[in-house]
Amino acid sequence: MNFGLLDCRFIAKPCAIHFGVQDKSHRVQPNAILEKVFTSITKCPDARRLEGLSKQLDWDVRKIQRWFRHRRNQDKPSILTKFCESMWRFTFYMSMFTYGLRFLWSSPWFWDTRQCWYDYPFQPIVSGLYYYYIMELAFYWSIMFSQFTDIKRKDFLIMFVHHLATIGLMTFSYMTNMVRVGSLVLCLHDAADFWLEAAKLANYAKYQRFCDSTFILFSAIFIVTRLGIYPVWILNTTLFESWELIGPYSSWWLFNGLLLILQVLHVIWSYFILRVAYKALARGKVSKDDRSDVESSSDEEDAASNSRKGIRSTASNGANRINGHISSGQ
Repeated sequence: MNFGLLDCRFIAKPCAIHFGVQDKSHRVQPNAILEKVFTSITKCPDARRLEGLSKQLDWDVRKIQRWFRHRRNQDKPSILTKFCESMWRFTFYMSMFTYGLRFLWSSPWFWDTRQCWYDYPFQPIVSGLYYYYIMELAFYWSIMFSQFTDIKRKDFLIMFVHHLATIGLMTFSYMTNMVRVGSLVLCLHDAADFWLEAAKLANYAKYQRFCDSTFILFSAIFIVTRLGIYPVWILNTTLFESWELIGPYSSWWLFNGLLLILQVLHVIWSYFILRVAYKALARGKVSKDDRSDVESSSDEEDAASNSRKGIRSTASNGANRINGHISSGQ
């Protein structure tokens, strides 16, 4: 049994029950004709086909549209499932950040990045650093493969590139014994991720104010670490200090190219995060993420949508798994 299942069974589910998160599954009325159409197109039919189905079934068009919407939502993970997943990610990110910070605190290269290159490549890999790398690498492999089984989102390609770059960097840095600077990159990235998962957990538990405040805190930490500390601390040592101390080694361009790809992704995610954070401050709560795939699943929501047609509704949502910005479907 893996740690994710243990966390879900003994930690996440009891916490979900305590905070009133329930596994509400909405099952649609079985209908062989609509099921056949859904299987073939997986989305709501066009107006012409809707009219034909309406006459064939003697159903109102809106009822058919609602059936397709509910049918799609039926295949999506429940709030309880998403809560458990976020709890697992929160536990992992916080544990790894705590472990990494504690380990690096007593490491000389944490205080002086030039130490990453002294005596390179003849630097011993102590057991603590080895396990830190293996745990992180296993986690990123797992979330990269899970992308293909999860609901596909608008940022699928960006996240896929991010996971590939991360795994490539970790594997490459381990093979070339650049684990010192690699450990700095890992710890820096973990600093913001568990705050994102905390915001998602608060959202699923309907603690709106805590969700908003935690997301704002996550946004601040993300911007500071990814757009401030990362280029000043990490890129400075890999681009300039390494060149000065050990010269232009053969893989210098590849290693720094991957790090620069991460920086470009940081800028893209920061843009999305700032948009959501601005709406949270301006409207009083976190706005619906542009990546969200969640659709209305009740008659009350249908009625409400009619009264505010043309106006983008604000809805709090759990963050993506972007280990970047809030996504209600993660």
